[in-house]
Amino acid sequence: MFLRLTAYLIIPVYTLLFVRDTDWMRENLSVIGSWPGRQSAFFGLGVVVGLYFHQVLGRLARLLPGKGERRLLHLALWLLLAAVSTPYLPERVPFQAFLHVAFAFSASLILLFCLFQLVWKLPSLGDRERLWKMMEPYRRGLLAISGVSGILFAEAGIISTALEVFYLISTAVFVQRLYERITAAGL
Repeated sequence: MFLRLTAYLIIPVYTLLFVRDTDWMRENLSVIGSWPGRQSAFFGLGVVVGLYFHQVLGRLARLLPGKGERRLLHLALWLLLAAVSTPYLPERVPFQAFLHVAFAFSASLILLFCLFQLVWKLPSLGDRERLWKMMEPYRRGLLAISGVSGILFAEAGIISTALEVFYLISTAVFVQRLYERITAAGL
């Protein structure tokens, strides 16, 4: 129940409240998170999102043989925590700002890679044809999230608030729906 509440309510509401009164196409979460009065909220958002994804995707990754995806999820969580702990102040500390961007971008890519691995590998766990069909909407959904993210990136020319809000909320809902479907299927 708490995972559903986190995916469907806490992450979307927290994210939207965090970015209120900002320019969604010219700023991003890192810039907003560097503002006085929003630094703690930025750290909190990173912790909530990171722990949610780590918890749910960790449960799904345990279904797969081997430990590769689980190790990548641990790495993504640590990178996200490093990103929200490293200040993004390019004028004052450019190297730390560079590290912040590298950590955040790497965490997002690793998360996306793990999601692709899950939706393509899960059908190998049982009745391949049935599971392949069951995973079809999730493969399409993941491709849609990736495509819309690419469009938002191209539109703004930067990793914008619009892109990050879309990615965070859509991915949280996507992961929760995938988890609920896999759990209902008895895997």
